[in-house]
Amino acid sequence: MRKVIPIAQPMINKEEIEAVVAVLKSGVLTSQFGDGPYTKKFEESFAKYVGARYAVTVNSGTAALHAALLAAEIGEGDEVIVPSFTFVATVEAVVLIGAKPVFVDIDPKTYTIDPAAVEEAITSRTAAIIPVHLYGLMADMEKIMKIAREHDLVVIEDAAQAVGAEFAGKKAGSFGDFGCFSFYGSKIITTGEGGMVTTNRRDNAEALYAIRSHGFGRHHSSERLGHNYRMSEIASAMGYYQLLKLPRLLEARRKNANMLTNMLEDIGRLELPFEPKGYKHSWYVYTVRLRGCRAGERNKVVAKLVNAGIQAEVYYPTPVHMAPYYRRKFGFKPRSLPKTEAAARQVFSLPSHSGLTEEDIRYISQKLRKIIG
Repeated sequence: MRKVIPIAQPMINKEEIEAVVAVLKSGVLTSQFGDGPYTKKFEESFAKYVGARYAVTVNSGTAALHAALLAAEIGEGDEVIVPSFTFVATVEAVVLIGAKPVFVDIDPKTYTIDPAAVEEAITSRTAAIIPVHLYGLMADMEKIMKIAREHDLVVIEDAAQAVGAEFAGKKAGSFGDFGCFSFYGSKIITTGEGGMVTTNRRDNAEALYAIRSHGFGRHHSSERLGHNYRMSEIASAMGYYQLLKLPRLLEARRKNANMLTNMLEDIGRLELPFEPKGYKHSWYVYTVRLRGCRAGERNKVVAKLVNAGIQAEVYYPTPVHMAPYYRRKFGFKPRSLPKTEAAARQVFSLPSHSGLTEEDIRYISQKLRKIIG
């Protein structure tokens, strides 16, 4: 029986294992303010890599988004413009701080938020925009930042899937007021669970340091509303060594994506991933579109791939505005975001991670070609 080809595969080697063992032996597993020695090293290295002045560790990508919104002092009565074609955490964080999500449609080629739709959605209550860099491709941050500056809006980049991605020579997380990353087990680099927030402003960084540790400030008391969002030293040790190998992991993913493109580009019904000029995809997953299909047909293709040992996935079959909770709470209606809803019916993702062999990629391509016919 052939091995299963997973959609994601963490690349953990002896460096991470030895670092974690050293932390366990040291006895310093965490710190009161989340500023242990490995955490500081990880933050400094990550900020330098991204090209931001500050990087603040937290314990998940969702925590990163929530902390950024708290630091920006967005709350009740505010509106935050978001795509619906995203993992629910993007929107969840907005609702948790008491603001209202305002959903806009996507660019059907890149699957990222449409800047023109963003501009049309701005009202007197709009406080922020959260562009999501989806599948490893960045949103059009030049247009989004221009709109934000014209309307004095906060920009929080959801870069959970896009560590290492670039646009116009700058990395994800270096454009907005905040950049939010996830190091969940399926991500390009992982700490098991974990996240990071980048920013170029000292006051933002200080707010984030306080928020991740119950709002504690210089006087060791709660000076603002906070949470327990600290990253442990074990996770930070993993993250530090994962970051060192990130360029190598990205290079392998790009090579795998290029091979998939070469092997699939003549299948007429498949629309392959689009990398616009000036962008650098990080290839979190390799997302294709089955043109003109309904969800049922796409789902059958995915099921056949899974039965063949290829862990294809659908991200995301239910756009957030159509999820039961958000429909009940806010009254969002189906068919209000046609490009988003079409993508949700037609796209599916294939593995492109650095653990794939050329044999794996050939097998994926051959099976997909046979299934689609």
